Amino acid sequence: MNKKKLSLIIITIVIICSSFFIIMANKKEDKYSSTYYNLGTINEITLYNINKNEGDRILKNCESILTDIDNKMSCQISTSEISKINENAGIDYVQVSDDTYYVIKESINFSKMSNDTFDITIGPIIDLWAIGTDNAKVPIKDEIIDKLSLVNYKNILFNDDNKSIKLAKKNMKIDLGGIAKGYAADKIYKYLKEDENLENALINLGGNICILGNKEKNQPFSIGIQDPTKPRGNSIGNIKVSDKSVVTSGIYERYLEKNNKIYHHMLNPHTGYPFENNLSSVTIISDKSIICDALSTTTFGLGIEKGLKLIESLDNVDAIFVTKDKKIYLSSNLKDKLNLTDNSFTIINQ
Repeated sequence: MNKKKLSLIIITIVIICSSFFIIMANKKEDKYSSTYYNLGTINEITLYNINKNEGDRILKNCESILTDIDNKMSCQISTSEISKINENAGIDYVQVSDDTYYVIKESINFSKMSNDTFDITIGPIIDLWAIGTDNAKVPIKDEIIDKLSLVNYKNILFNDDNKSIKLAKKNMKIDLGGIAKGYAADKIYKYLKEDENLENALINLGGNICILGNKEKNQPFSIGIQDPTKPRGNSIGNIKVSDKSVVTSGIYERYLEKNNKIYHHMLNPHTGYPFENNLSSVTIISDKSIICDALSTTTFGLGIEKGLKLIESLDNVDAIFVTKDKKIYLSSNLKDKLNLTDNSFTIINQ
């Protein structure tokens, strides 16, 4: 074999190998995910049909979105916009970002539609109980009565000209724990779909699930419905969803036990005590995670009858109510769509 022919063979092999490595480098993986800690919980975002380099870049941007919202809306971060509003309660207006202004405005809408069952000014009551912290306690009645005088969303004052907010009374406190994760999930969903043109992703912000597109082979995601009698990760059944958010609130999440009585973390802004009814959990399914987040707690507080009535009055919103005696009530659009896998539970209005 002459040198010229040998050189051509070697060049050909190099080109083929180079092409192979380029193809392999750009080969899309089944999924690529990352875990973060923001908004007081563990979050995981999974991207499908994407290569590692792109996945790494996009997931870092998702983390930036989460961190930004946390830094604006967490009342546990002293420099956040919410903390600044709370520090200036009864004193002055605080100018905030478009994000924070929008979320607080939306919170007012949920308060109005729920007969004040949802109220983000419940912060003083949340601090009093401190459920989920080392300082958790059952407050005495006088303490609760005192703090209840500070709870009223109608005392949130707005200046639309410069997007600033003031709390009318001193010692009032906003807590966005019941809505901020939903907003964050929606913002990440929008970023992945509109800015990155992704078709498939699973956003899980501490149990707040938001689905972009479908999973493998154009099949919808199967989302488990948490068993409220067991630790997180155990389900009573599942539903199949695409481009939807699924959020559950239940008495199993955070609670305080004293004298053989359970006090869960969902507090009634009218009484200052945990909501009392026969419900153990409510799951909301909707196009927007902010809707799911706010309504999961709201409808829990309203109870089955009023909660179902509210859900049925809203477009593109569905609910699964689970009672303490293991009965399941479904909104009309979900009938025949819940795949029940635990026979100890019974669907009442299938």
